[in-house]
Order: sequence, then C-alpha cells, then structure tokens
Amino acid sequence: MNMTNLQKQIENLNQTMSSQLPQEILNAFADSIADLKKDRIEDRSFRKGMKARSFSLKSSQGKTINSDNLLGEYDKIILVFFRGDWCPYCNLELRALQEALSRIENKKAKLIAVSPQKQEYSSDMREKNQLSFDILFDKDNTLANQFGISFNLQDFVVPYYLQLGIDLNVHNGNNQNALPIPAVFVIDKDYNITYSFVDADYTSRVDIEELIKNL
Repeated sequence: MNMTNLQKQIENLNQTMSSQLPQEILNAFADSIADLKKDRIEDRSFRKGMKARSFSLKSSQGKTINSDNLLGEYDKIILVFFRGDWCPYCNLELRALQEALSRIENKKAKLIAVSPQKQEYSSDMREKNQLSFDILFDKDNTLANQFGISFNLQDFVVPYYLQLGIDLNVHNGNNQNALPIPAVFVIDKDYNITYSFVDADYTSRVDIEELIKNL
C-alpha cells in the first residue's frame, strides 16, 4: 500500500525524534503509550455506529460554534481532536487536513479541530500553519471526555514533558495534565458517528484519503 504524504512526514519525524531525543525520554513516551493501550482507552471511546450529542464551544477567535447550527448548513461535521501546538505530530496532521480542505468541503462536510489548549495558543497555531478551519477550545477536555478519549498524563512522563518545555498546566489553563488521544469523528445530521479513527499512539494519525472516502 502506498504511503500518504502525511504518513511519510510522520515516518520522517519519527526518525528525527529518535535521533535527537535522549533514549530515556523516548522510553518514557513509549511506556506512556503502552500504558494507554493496556488500559484499552480505545475500546471505551466513541466509535462508528454510536451516537454523539450536540455541543457548543468557543473558537480561537472567540466565536461560539454550535453543532446544531453547523448541521443545519452542512451534511456532516468532522471533529479532529488534537493535543496542542507543542506537538509536532498534531501540526503535521492539521497542515495535511488543510491541504485536503477543498476536497472535504466539496463533500458538504465541515472540518473542525478541537484541543484543550487555551485560545491564544490555537490562534497562533492557525496563523503559523495557515489554517482556515476553526480550532475550538475544549476547556478541561469536556468534549473529549464525552467522546471517551481523554486521559491523565502519567506521573512518570510529566517531568519529561516539562524538560522539553511543555507545561500543560500553563497551556491548558488547569492543573489536570489531561489530554485527548488522537481521534477523528464524522457526525451526520442525526448525530450518528459514520466514521471514526481513534489511536492511543500519538504518532499515529488519520488516513486522510480513507477519511474523504467515508464522507
């Protein structure tokens, strides 16, 4: 199977990380992912065939985005949950989605990204990556919790995040050290989830070609 551009970029990033980060940090990150897999967080999350609920969140520009209003205008909503602007994998994924945006919109679907990071970080991220879609502020991972994809970062890995300059308390405006795992949900007008991608491994991201085929 041919790799997509995003998958190639992720593979290159994996190689860069392996060569630049100390082995101690790489081991801690791998253990963190293994813990989440063992905890079966993916099995507890929303998935295709389940029903979502309406939501209303503020965008990075301060607009209130309401799902009922969007589904009055579009056939489907694509919700893309990501960790934060500090995550290089998230940046790659959102840039790839931006490149595919016209194809997504041709399917009468509305793409929205969702993150627990404060609005100023999402605003900077939109500008830096030249993103035209909204990024919503999921304060305290409220929506991520609803979809069953939020987790508390393990105590053993938090110091390594801080060592890399990633302070989730500052970024997210709370003291929870909580994040969503990477996830994408397609929701139709009746709030049926018609497509889902969920993976506890933060280096694994949605296959955009597969996503578009399922719109």
